[in-house]
Amino acid sequence: MKIDSVAIENPDGLNLVLGQSHFIKTVEDLCELLATAAPGGRFGVAFCEASGPCLIRHAGNDPELDALAVRNAEALACGHSFVIFLRDLFPLNFLPTLKNVPEVCTVFCATANPVTVVVAENETGRGIIGVIDGEKSRGIETDTDIAERKEFLRRIGYKC
Repeated sequence: MKIDSVAIENPDGLNLVLGQSHFIKTVEDLCELLATAAPGGRFGVAFCEASGPCLIRHAGNDPELDALAVRNAEALACGHSFVIFLRDLFPLNFLPTLKNVPEVCTVFCATANPVTVVVAENETGRGIIGVIDGEKSRGIETDTDIAERKEFLRRIGYKC
C-alpha cells in the first residue's frame, strides 16, 4: 500500500467541504441542499464515482467553482469522495443538513484553511485516510484571547 498526500488547490482561500458518500445521486442531492442553504450562494460540487465507469460527477451554479471542484476531485481520485467549493455561502449555513443527507457517510473537513489530504492507494483504488486542516496549535488561549474571541463572534453576528 502506498501512502501519499494531496494538497487541495484553493488559490482564493474559499470555504470548502470534503467528505465521503456512497451513491451516484450525491451530486444532485448536494446541489439541491446548497441551492436552498443561502440565497445567492455560489458553489461547485464534484464526486468521485467508485464503481461502474468511475467518473468524476459534477455540478454547481458557478462554472469557476465547478471547475475547481473537478480539478481537486481529479487530483484526489478517491472512491466516493466529494469536494464542494463555496462563494457567498458558508459551511455553517448547511453543515448539519449535509450530515443528514442519506448517502453522506463522513465529512472530513469544512474550512477555508489550506488542506492536505492523506491518501492510501492499493491495487484496487484510493481512499482518504484523513486531512490536515490548517496549521498546528501554537499555545493555549489567554483571558485576553477569550475576550477577543467572544467579541469577534458578536461583532460578526454569530452570538448575541
